[in-house]
Amino acid sequence: MRPLPPTRRALVRFAALAGVAGLTPGLAGCVADGLVTGSAVPERQSAFDVSPVLLVATTRKPVGNPPKSPYFSSDRGRGLSFAEVRLSAPDRSLLGKVSSAISDDWGVVSVPKVESGAGAAAAFAQAAFGRDVLIYVHGYRESFQSAALSAAKLSDGIRFRGASALFTWPSAAATFDYGYDRESALWSRDAFEDLLKALANSPSGGRINIVAHSMGTLLTLETLRMLRAEAGEAAMARIGAVVLAAPDIDIDLFTNAVERMGPDVAKITVISSTNDRALELSGAIAGGVVRAGAADRERLEALGVRVADASDYGGGLINHDLFLSNPDVQGVVKRAISRGGGGA
Repeated sequence: MRPLPPTRRALVRFAALAGVAGLTPGLAGCVADGLVTGSAVPERQSAFDVSPVLLVATTRKPVGNPPKSPYFSSDRGRGLSFAEVRLSAPDRSLLGKVSSAISDDWGVVSVPKVESGAGAAAAFAQAAFGRDVLIYVHGYRESFQSAALSAAKLSDGIRFRGASALFTWPSAAATFDYGYDRESALWSRDAFEDLLKALANSPSGGRINIVAHSMGTLLTLETLRMLRAEAGEAAMARIGAVVLAAPDIDIDLFTNAVERMGPDVAKITVISSTNDRALELSGAIAGGVVRAGAADRERLEALGVRVADASDYGGGLINHDLFLSNPDVQGVVKRAISRGGGGA
């Protein structure tokens, strides 16, 4: 039976909750690998805080040449592009904390140049040479700038010691463009695979760690399936941790993808929450099938993935992105990367 299209009432409710999500960046959801209350990330300066340069690979269309704000649009570009993006760090001084309303977040300062085309993946690999890499893959309804700031928060929050990176695909960054976002994410699979191949073929020996959020987990799983099928075990051996935070994937599709991963399923950690309202609504829009990020822990663990269930850690209405703000949930990401042998 074909799923019924979403009702207007469901779409309006989705818009309302998505709007709240945009105003509450500290909310989140997870899967269970053993969340430990009070296991705060050590207060040690991150490599990204010392040198706030974000390696960006994107399938978005660049804005201007040389690039100008907003640097990358919601339109689809011509293949992969690479840029080293300069960010400004939050003011962590006492004065900065007092005036936190204007100075407590990361910001994009400049994008000096963009390299597009056949050499983009190799340029990224060269920029990361000799270091472990943490690649953040964002979800639905994200602009380039919001995705870049999330990548910075993630890397700094877990005190990652290697190269911090973002793979950003052409999200429309609009509430009612869920369909466009999903198709754009899937359209970006080949470019993401090219990037992972270039990193896997680099002689530096660094680990490739991936943290994907929401709809970005669909792109990540599909790309890893392709990488394993086409590049084999040698390429997959360079993959360290794969953390899927609040995966916005039909549970049946998720099951099929994971089963194709073979022994590499052991690299996957899922952060889930059975009270993730964003996943509840995306499931309604997609035909009513439960999303992997809102599935029961036992069902996920039966597939061989690690699960960190953050159902009890969300303190708000949406509960969709705790991995960016909650120290206990960030600890899940940090431990996953440590198990994978790279960088945190």
